[in-house]
Amino acid sequence: MEAELSIRAGIRHLSAGAALLAVLLFPAVAPAQENGLSPPRNQVILRVSGNILHTNAGDEAHFDRAMIEALPIHRLETSTAVTDGTNLFEGVLMRDLLEAVGARGEVVTATALNDYTIDIPMGDFTEFGVIAAFSMDGKRLLPRDKGPLWIVYPRDDHAELLDIRYDYRWVWQLDRLEVR
Repeated sequence: MEAELSIRAGIRHLSAGAALLAVLLFPAVAPAQENGLSPPRNQVILRVSGNILHTNAGDEAHFDRAMIEALPIHRLETSTAVTDGTNLFEGVLMRDLLEAVGARGEVVTATALNDYTIDIPMGDFTEFGVIAAFSMDGKRLLPRDKGPLWIVYPRDDHAELLDIRYDYRWVWQLDRLEVR
């Protein structure tokens, strides 16, 4: 009888310890929506709409900085048409971002904070490894310096990207994407 009570007490102690360990190892996160995309907790920096499967704000997917930075981070060293020399960009692959929302389409319309808009073929994102950069040369991009997100192509890795047609697709101050 005494051994049985000791075992029960030990199990309760282990259960409480396991619960505490779970709380420490797996901190609370925003609850996921039915379609798997959690809502943003902070200021929204990117809105994705159109032909997407995963949403968290009506028929759109809204991302805050933390949600973007939770995707796999990639670094890209390349020159640009608007900066001097070579810069080191850090961000997420556009294809990963679009995969996160279940994008299905041929074209993405990218829009900047100043309402600059351009259509980008979806193929660019897989063919060239285009990123949505959130930092340049180790500094977070802010709206005054082309942020919070800047579509960046690896122009030094592909001769065809030196064409001005691709320069127009480098959308800085990226605010919205529409998949069609």
